[in-house]
Amino acid sequence: MSRRYDSKTTTFSPEGRLYQVEYAMEGINNGGTCLGILASDGILLASERRSTNKLLDKAVYSEKLYLLDDNTACSVSGITSDANLLTETLRLRAQQYLLRYQEPIPVEMLVQQLCDTKQVYTQYGGKRPFGVSLLYMGWDKHLGYQLYQSDPSGNYGGWKATCIGNNSGAAVSILKQDYDESITLENALKLAVKVLNKTLDSTKLTSEKIEIAALTHADDKTKIEILSTTRVDELLKEYDLKAQAERKEKEAKEAAEKRAQAAKK
Repeated sequence: MSRRYDSKTTTFSPEGRLYQVEYAMEGINNGGTCLGILASDGILLASERRSTNKLLDKAVYSEKLYLLDDNTACSVSGITSDANLLTETLRLRAQQYLLRYQEPIPVEMLVQQLCDTKQVYTQYGGKRPFGVSLLYMGWDKHLGYQLYQSDPSGNYGGWKATCIGNNSGAAVSILKQDYDESITLENALKLAVKVLNKTLDSTKLTSEKIEIAALTHADDKTKIEILSTTRVDELLKEYDLKAQAERKEKEAKEAAEKRAQAAKK
């Protein structure tokens, strides 16, 4: 049935659906995992690095994280070539606003302008939706720390914690349970490592497989930092030690319960 309506972006199905947009969003669900967490003293973006080829020059190569201006960065899930075009558009819009008004562009305005562009690609024939979703983190004087998510349809929304890409549903479930609005950036880093450990399709998580960026603002200056592999390894090691301790405690508790039941018999 859908084959009659999915050949063109502009054709609605009888149910009012645009199948090309849904196909793009389904493709993103098969992309690398990206999650964002809004903390009381900063924001972080963590993403899965799908390509771990040792021949890549890590000094100039980043698959997932993009700096947009001094106050904003984003992470992407989906087709990287589409993401490159969109991030260049974001950077251009940010610099045009800075040149015209002599102040950084508000984060939501930057997101909204790009979403207007993405919406156009769902409205006119001869185009296809961009096969990429973005998570944006930024700070401005109007709303402070902000975390946004946008999809190929042009929709966007503000979030406290969210995830896109592969296994995003499981990641969001963990975030719903463990996220607290008063969480600090340090604890948010630990939570991000926990979520990635439980959701990524990997037997052993290493610093080569994930990228984490943190945004903070102090003394009228925004700092965006991509965590070093050493720092990521420390977080992973700390999580492993904690997980081992919890597992031993659980095993000891189960053994005690079994002994108690045996004693009753």
